[in-house]
Amino acid sequence: MTTRNSRLGLALFVLVALVFVSASGRRNAQSFAGQPIAFDHKIHAGDYQISCQYCHLYADRSPVAGVPSVKTCMGCHELIATDKPEIENLTRFWQDEQPIEWIKVYDVPDFVRFPHKSHVRAGVECQECHGAVETMETIRKVGDLSMGWCLECHQERKAEIDCLICHH
Repeated sequence: MTTRNSRLGLALFVLVALVFVSASGRRNAQSFAGQPIAFDHKIHAGDYQISCQYCHLYADRSPVAGVPSVKTCMGCHELIATDKPEIENLTRFWQDEQPIEWIKVYDVPDFVRFPHKSHVRAGVECQECHGAVETMETIRKVGDLSMGWCLECHQERKAEIDCLICHH
């Protein structure tokens, strides 16, 4: 009986793990198209040449770049393009006093620390890691964010490669 219970427990654990991994993969695959608002970087960063740091205002002073608050968006869109469906959607978030729950496209594991501010202050352009965002209607991941990818860049720039800079 004990062996049977152990096998059932193991089978249940494997099944739950497979469901979790499968669901995580689906969520990541959908994240590029399934944003709550179809934000067009090509219009904002490309056509209107709005600086990345206007919306991602923490990039030069924090480990995270941050995403714009609804208030930041409404600073322009209270008057501009108010009749467009996505702006009407944005306005509903504003009126309901709800934050926009963006799905992360760029994310590193919890054991990795990526300090945006040190990269910005070192003169690394956003496009070097994020690609030509100003040409993208829908943001998509360009770099693989693997340790090897980061190390290659650090070695090319003769930047620090001490493990404790990125891993805590």
